[in-house]
Amino acid sequence: MAALSDPKLPEVVELSQLDVSEFDALFGEEISIWDNKFHWDFRPSADLLRRFLLVRSLIGYALRIGRSVVGYTYCVCEGRKGLIGDLYLREEFAGAENEALLLASAVQGLMRTSGVKRIESQLMLLRHRTGQLPFGRFLTRHDRLFMIVAAPAIAGLKTLATGPGTTFQPWTERYQEETAHLVAAAYRGHVDSEINDQYRTIPGARHFLTNIIRYPGCGVFSPEASVVAHDSHTGRIAGACLASRVSPTSGHITQLCVLPAIRGAHLGYELLRRGLLKLVSLGCTTVSLTVTASNQNAIDLYESVGFKHTAVFPALIWEGF
Repeated sequence: MAALSDPKLPEVVELSQLDVSEFDALFGEEISIWDNKFHWDFRPSADLLRRFLLVRSLIGYALRIGRSVVGYTYCVCEGRKGLIGDLYLREEFAGAENEALLLASAVQGLMRTSGVKRIESQLMLLRHRTGQLPFGRFLTRHDRLFMIVAAPAIAGLKTLATGPGTTFQPWTERYQEETAHLVAAAYRGHVDSEINDQYRTIPGARHFLTNIIRYPGCGVFSPEASVVAHDSHTGRIAGACLASRVSPTSGHITQLCVLPAIRGAHLGYELLRRGLLKLVSLGCTTVSLTVTASNQNAIDLYESVGFKHTAVFPALIWEGF
């Protein structure tokens, strides 16, 4: 007689084998967590995931215990790179072993995908960051900080002079190509280009900008609160601050970068100040951003305008497998 499987043991199942209705309770809890922890409305992302699940085109894995789906992770392949887009387990099942099981399934699945040579992830809801992560011999890890500032602190920010010849313009689509060149120049040799290889090339920076402008992963892009700095002496864009709305009352700085040659001239501060003030004028009571923990210069700037870090999460890169 064959042995029966234990219904209480976790089972990893491909997302394509499951019905979208099985994720209702899971998404409901995750929406609440994003709201409480990050002031972030996760509902647009959850709705997009539901649409992909409905047509069984979402790549990834779920953790099922008995008849209940208690966790999931999904993946995206972009040429030679695989991305782990999210990983979430319901709170009562979010032990280190279950997280590691789900993460290992995603990494192993991508490693077996033809052509994939690199895997990136930034998992903001990974609870057990200090345990042993899967496939450690191929893994590089950088901790990142989630930082937030409230509207009253923003209202008191003072203007700083940025030197003659600098003008500030609201974002328009015609700046996108030049901003891609700016991003590639600003991150050359920077730690963040180790985390996100899109920063290393102009085509990669174009793709990065397209993602944050057109898709809801970092909120709804806000051209009204996005600012570029134009240097009249060179005719070039010297810096940019891009912003999004992650809820009706919360903004997010998706990108702040300045040409390396003019850092230290208060341009980053002034771009950030203008973007923050515009977000407040649009109804935001809080604004957030993320920054790599080893990037002390950026952290010093953010703290100088009132940002405080409220969470730490890992950026994980698997390569050389």
